[in-house]
Amino acid sequence: MAIEQQLTDTLTQAIRAKDTRTAGVVRMLKTRLQERRTAKGFTGQVDDALLLDVIGAYRKQLQKALAEYEKLGERFLPRGLDVTALRSLVQERARSLGITDPKQIGRLVGDVMKTHKGQVDAADVKKIAEELLKA
Repeated sequence: MAIEQQLTDTLTQAIRAKDTRTAGVVRMLKTRLQERRTAKGFTGQVDDALLLDVIGAYRKQLQKALAEYEKLGERFLPRGLDVTALRSLVQERARSLGITDPKQIGRLVGDVMKTHKGQVDAADVKKIAEELLKA
């Protein structure tokens, strides 16, 4: 089976399985292949060697982008609170709001997110709030 047909079959299966990650990657590979096909001056045959070249080039581009992101991403991402500081913040906000019922976790998370937007992750706040209110 040709690689292009395998890509098409994989895309179909991914869409049916609602696997958006796989579908996105395969779509991007098919887009890159189409770009190569329609590139000015391309008169060659689309075969497995060309597909492997396209996939290899895309992989190399992603690896380079990942390395650059990891190097530069730290500079642009805001520093979050560490776990201890976040736990004390959630405890303090729960006390000041008078929240003791686990059913009010959403209210607590919303309050913390409103006052500390960009400094904390909602999932982390919710996890700590659940731990605190279960006790």
